[in-house]
Amino acid sequence: MSSAFDKQVDVLVVGSGAGGLLAALVAAKASADVLIVEKEKLWGGTSATSGAGIWIPASDQAAAAGFHDNVEDAFKYVRKLSADNVPDANIRAYVENAAPMLRWVTANTEIDYHAFPYPDYHAENPGGSPTGFRTHMPSPIDGRKLGKDVETLRYASPAASLFGYLNWHFDETYILLFRAKGWWKHLAKSLVRYWTDFPFRFKSGKDRRLTLGNALAGGLRLALNQAGVPLWRESPMRELIRDEAGKVVGAVVGVGGKPLRIGARKGVVLAAGGFDKNQAMRDQYAPNYPNARFSGGTSGNTGDSIRAGIAAGAETLNMHSAWAAPVFYIPGEDRGRLVTIERALPGCIMVNQAGKRYLNEAASYHVVGQQMAAANARGEGADPSWIVFDHDFRHKYPMGPLLPLVPDWLQHGAVKSVIKRGRTICELAGNMGVDPGALEATVARFNEFAAKGEDPDFHRGDAAYDKMYGDPRHGPNPSLAPILKAPFYAFPIHPGDIGTNGGLLTDAKARVLGTDGKPILGLYAIGNNAASAMGESYPGAGVTIGPALTFGYIAARDLTGANA
Repeated sequence: MSSAFDKQVDVLVVGSGAGGLLAALVAAKASADVLIVEKEKLWGGTSATSGAGIWIPASDQAAAAGFHDNVEDAFKYVRKLSADNVPDANIRAYVENAAPMLRWVTANTEIDYHAFPYPDYHAENPGGSPTGFRTHMPSPIDGRKLGKDVETLRYASPAASLFGYLNWHFDETYILLFRAKGWWKHLAKSLVRYWTDFPFRFKSGKDRRLTLGNALAGGLRLALNQAGVPLWRESPMRELIRDEAGKVVGAVVGVGGKPLRIGARKGVVLAAGGFDKNQAMRDQYAPNYPNARFSGGTSGNTGDSIRAGIAAGAETLNMHSAWAAPVFYIPGEDRGRLVTIERALPGCIMVNQAGKRYLNEAASYHVVGQQMAAANARGEGADPSWIVFDHDFRHKYPMGPLLPLVPDWLQHGAVKSVIKRGRTICELAGNMGVDPGALEATVARFNEFAAKGEDPDFHRGDAAYDKMYGDPRHGPNPSLAPILKAPFYAFPIHPGDIGTNGGLLTDAKARVLGTDGKPILGLYAIGNNAASAMGESYPGAGVTIGPALTFGYIAARDLTGANA
C-alpha cells in the first residue's frame, strides 16, 4: 500500500538497456520528470553488448536506399511466424510504430541508423524481404562526449569486438573477416587510434569509439544527459508499490544499501531484461534452455522485474521461450559467445555426440539454437555439439576466439583447453569422444556433396540468409567446401541464448495486463521484461532491440499523454 515517498518523479524507469533509455528520453521530451534506476555498476544492459541491429519495416532509411516497403507485408510476415497466443494488436503496434520511433530517435539524438541489405531470416515466407533493408545498424559515435559516463558503459560482448576491447562496425567485420585488400592497414589504424587515446588509456581499457550496441546506448545516454535525466547505478528495484485500488504508484529501490520509496505519478516502466541469468527461474520456466552460464545476456538479467510484476498481479506469457542461439563457451568468461557468422562459412560442419550432422549449420542462430535445444531434450547428445573444420578453414577464417594467422600455441590457455585437434579425422574423433567411424562417414558424405556445392541432407546455402554469411569469393555455393586438409579441428558448441523472451503479458500500449485480463494501471513493461510480440520466432536481425525501442517509445507516449 502507498504512503509517504522518499522521492517522487513522474516516470520511474527500471533498467538502463536501450528500451529503458529511450522510454526515459521520450518521457523527458514530453516534459515529464524522469528517473532511471539500474541495479548493476555498469549501465547499458545487454543492449550495450549487442550488435544493436533493429528490425524496422517501411523506414525512411530504407526508402532512401531505394527499398519501398510496407507495414502490411511486415505484419503478414511476422504474424505467420509469431506464436498464436500473441495478439494481432501487439504485432500491429510494433510494425506501425517502428518507423515513427526511428524517425523520432534520429531527430532527437545523435544516433544515425542506416538500412542494410540484410535478408530477413525467413525471407522465403509471404511478406519476407530477401533483399533486406529492414535491418538497420547504427553509425559510430564519439564516446568522449559522454565524459566520465563512458567509463561505466558496458563493454561490447567478446563476440562483437576484436581482441575483447576494440570496437568495430558491421562493415568492418567483412573487411577483416575476408581480409580484403588493405585489411591490415585498416586494422593497424584502429589499433593505433585505440592505444594512443591518451591520457584516457592510462585509466580505462574502454574504446571511446563507440560502435554497435555501445553506439546505441551511448547516443541515448548523451541525449538523456543533455535533457538532465539522472541515472542511478547500483540501485536495484526491490518491489512495486501499489495504492488501495491496485494502481502501481512507485517502487522500493535499494540505494546505498537502504530502501528508498520512489513515487511515480504517471507510471513505472519495467525495462530490466529477462531472467536469463537466474538459474532457478530457468529450471522452473525454460527447461529446454537449462544452463544460465551459456546465455549471452548480462549478469543483471535475473528476472527481478518479472517477479515484481507477478507479485503485483501480472499475467505472464511464453515463459518457456528464449532468443535461442548456438554459443561457444570459454572457461572463465561470464557468458556464452554468440556464433553468428562462422557456421555459414565454407569448410565446416556441426555434429552431435554421435558424430552426425543434424541441422543446417548456416540457418539463423535462433533456428539453430532451437534445434540444438530440442535435439538435446530428446536425448540426442547435442550439448555440446561440435563444429568441425580443417587447416584451410583455420587459415582463412576465425572460429570464435580462434583467429586466423595466429598460431595454435599462441592461443589463450582457456581456448586451448576446449579446442580439439587431430592429424586425421579418426584421431580427431577420438579426442572429441565421438565414434571415429561415424565421424569419418559424416565427413565423407559431406565432402562428396560440398565439392559440387550441394547439401541434399539439410539444404545449407540454398536460402538467401545462408548465402549472406557465406564467402562470396567461393563457389559454386558460398557456404559449402569439403573438409580435407590436416590438421583437423573441433570446437564444442552449446545450445544457448542471447536472453529469455517470455515475460509479463502486455497490450498494444505496453501496459502490463493482470490475471483478470485488464491493464494494471501505472505499470508498463518492454524489452525482455515483456513477452515478445515475436512469440517464439526470430523474423530478422534486430527483432529483439527493435521492439524494445518501439514499445519503449509507445509506453512513454502513452503514460505522458503524448498520444492523446
